[in-house]
Amino acid sequence: MPTRRVAVVPHTHWDREWYEPFQTFRMHLVELLDNLIPLMEHDPSYRRFMLDGQMAVVDDYLEVRPEMEDRLRALAASGRITMGPWYILMDEFLVSGETMWRDLQLGIAKGAAFGGVMDVGYLPDMFGHVAQMPQILAQGGFGDAVLWRGVPSAVDRTAFRWEAPDGSGVRVEYLPTGYGNGASLPESAEDLLKRVRDHVDEIGEFLFDQLLLMNGSDHLHPQPFLGRVLAEANTAQDDFRFEITSLPEYLAQVSSEGLVTWRGELRSGWRANMLMGVTSNRVDVKLAEARTTAELERRAEPLSALFSGPEAWPQAMLDIAWREVIRNSAHDSICACSVDEVVDAVLHRFHEARRIGEGISTTARKALAASLATPGATIVNLDQRSRGGVVELVVADEVDTSRVQVLSERGGLPSAMTLDAETIRTVMGMLQGPKIDNDAWIQGISIEDHGERLSVTLTIGAHEVANVPIAEAKQDLYTLIGARPDLLIDVAMVQPPIRRVLAKVDPIAGYGWKAFEAASIAKPAVADAGKLSLSNGLVEVIVDAQDGTFAIDGLAGYGKLVDDGDLGDSYNYSPPALDSVVDRPEAVSARIIEEGPVRATIEIASTYRWPASIDEASQERVGEVTTVVTTLVSVLADSSVVAVETSFVNPARDHRLRIHLPLPVPATSSRAECAYTIVERGLTAEGRPDEYGLPTAPSRRFVTAGGLTVAHEGLNEYELIDVEGDSARTLAFTALRATAMLSRLGMAYRPFPAGPLTPVEGLQMVGKEVRCRYHIAGTDVDPYALAADLHVPLEAVHAEGGGSRERSGCALRITGAEVSALRRVAGGTMELRVFNPTDAETTVDLDGRRGWLVDLRGQAIEPVDSSFALRAQGIATVWLEADELP
Repeated sequence: MPTRRVAVVPHTHWDREWYEPFQTFRMHLVELLDNLIPLMEHDPSYRRFMLDGQMAVVDDYLEVRPEMEDRLRALAASGRITMGPWYILMDEFLVSGETMWRDLQLGIAKGAAFGGVMDVGYLPDMFGHVAQMPQILAQGGFGDAVLWRGVPSAVDRTAFRWEAPDGSGVRVEYLPTGYGNGASLPESAEDLLKRVRDHVDEIGEFLFDQLLLMNGSDHLHPQPFLGRVLAEANTAQDDFRFEITSLPEYLAQVSSEGLVTWRGELRSGWRANMLMGVTSNRVDVKLAEARTTAELERRAEPLSALFSGPEAWPQAMLDIAWREVIRNSAHDSICACSVDEVVDAVLHRFHEARRIGEGISTTARKALAASLATPGATIVNLDQRSRGGVVELVVADEVDTSRVQVLSERGGLPSAMTLDAETIRTVMGMLQGPKIDNDAWIQGISIEDHGERLSVTLTIGAHEVANVPIAEAKQDLYTLIGARPDLLIDVAMVQPPIRRVLAKVDPIAGYGWKAFEAASIAKPAVADAGKLSLSNGLVEVIVDAQDGTFAIDGLAGYGKLVDDGDLGDSYNYSPPALDSVVDRPEAVSARIIEEGPVRATIEIASTYRWPASIDEASQERVGEVTTVVTTLVSVLADSSVVAVETSFVNPARDHRLRIHLPLPVPATSSRAECAYTIVERGLTAEGRPDEYGLPTAPSRRFVTAGGLTVAHEGLNEYELIDVEGDSARTLAFTALRATAMLSRLGMAYRPFPAGPLTPVEGLQMVGKEVRCRYHIAGTDVDPYALAADLHVPLEAVHAEGGGSRERSGCALRITGAEVSALRRVAGGTMELRVFNPTDAETTVDLDGRRGWLVDLRGQAIEPVDSSFALRAQGIATVWLEADELP
């Protein structure tokens, strides 16, 4: 038998936060690197070490040990320590495609200061892999990947070719027993040889070529004797040739001939746990992720790129926001399979990033408003496609109620009052700016001195105006009352009726704007209190007052809530032995809350009695709690879409709540959005005795099946259920999964633990409000357009007039593909990233704009003049030439 090469790659797998919070793990990280650096400096036999493929490890260490940067850089630049290419090892299904793209870009950028990153797509512990990952890696210049979970039974070797839907691919080195197959090696050559022989026997014919031995695992420190024991083993026999190496060095010598090819996502539990329940635990984390990335990707960046100009691009603030989002994408963080302190930190980081995005969006809206020539409301479309529809705005004018629907009317503040000096000082001190609330702003302030009395007049309007001298007026007032503390002040408030309204508007160009004008309504939304129905001639909704569900065009059962027990953990759902299912409320009340004509809405309040918890000894649901679930169902004028919002405060423990939506026709498969594509899935999933192949699946923004399209916000887990024969009749979304343990032993669907057996109270979500929003349509709609209407609806800005921008226009016209990113990069260059989720080549039209196609690293590929061809399922990035904003 020829001598087999055994490539030993020393490494550590570093979860930044998990069963301990970040700072606790960082203390261990500092200790590890404090020992590793001198070990490598003084022992040349310890040739290589891999820092888990993520640059966050380096940042976290150097923040504590900045004095060690030069020594760490020297080891990295010489190839002794390999870093990157990722900033952090993310979960691929619970974050956006842009988050993964930016993660890889940030890792590469950070690694440049250390001599560059490892040219391997290292994906050791993700809970499955998205279909487009090979294309993301290929665009970053990576030809190899190393991974563990998700590989299907069709792959029967430790190497295979993995292709994205567009045909781009990478060679995968598959770790069938995980990234710790060489962890904690014995100190004697004899014991080492026995262990390696046993491992080769364990893999058997699965072993494709050479043996890769990953010497490390979760938070393990280096083994200083490694060089010695490998040298002794080489001297003792000829069957194996051991060497300490790196992944790039190992992969440079492996064969790529005769590999099996797999195309698409890797979500099989055939050989390793998929832990699919992470898509539905701690739904507050999933909702926060969806809202934060929508704010950054779909509002803040496009608004600022298009309407603020290159010189005002807020790069530093966006860097902070994206760093927090990327840190949160770590699989133990976004998956929320962590202790409560970690989840609290994740939610805080999302809130911080979202606030930054909202601030940037507000600044850009003000820039747009200031540039408009026509005073009044202007409607902005932040989607790439031309669209009309319903918009909400605030007006202070009379309205035509045949075209405009009044949502609320703000009465005037007290028209006059008299205050003493101390009171007016307190009131004015609390006035920190012109904003009174979202619908009322101080537009003017004046002070008149009448000797014994002062008069202060505040002019209130529906919108913010520039340069209201509030600070100056406050100073003048304080000066006057400071000299005469006995003064009385007459305060007058001038405010017209302020109304928040809904109106339908005609189509507005993609990335465009148009002065507000309420459009005529051909098919108004109408509510019928007697029938408990909503209709507009295109769709009809009728509420069942007995069970709180609703029918759409005669098909009943939409919005049915099904509550069952869950004795699982943060990783997997597990039904208890004695389950009891609640699928009908105790009482239902329904009322019309909006009568139309722009939007008609029924509020359904369903009172449920759910079991309070599960008795672990008997595995029976016990006790009783009561909750009211409120569902708002709306129909819009001239639209066949039904909008739904379901909210409740969770009172129960140990349970799963799902929303059932009947399919108009039976379905044998579903199509769901994931990063940069749409993935088709069947009714089953591969599993094994160690983990049942439960066919729940992840979705980013929409699912289509059986004549139904559902766009959703943060409802990441769905399943086709009610299977009869080879087809399903219902689509179920998980609204909540409440459990008590980070990991359990002996569950129905996964008998062995997936992590520490740690109680985690926050996983129960008791007392937490859950708010689920989704839109329902047929399959004749564009699902991306349906998702855009949910995530980035039309919005209004108010202009004072006096700018140069015309009443309507388009800042950037893009057709032919879906837009994933629109932002500015180095030097203010406009960057556009598009993808083609279809199986046919398309032409991306840039409406006369020129630029360069670039890869993930920003390297030029070829010039673009007005348009370019984009292959089926392709992703492309364009840097546009310097632009004049319309």
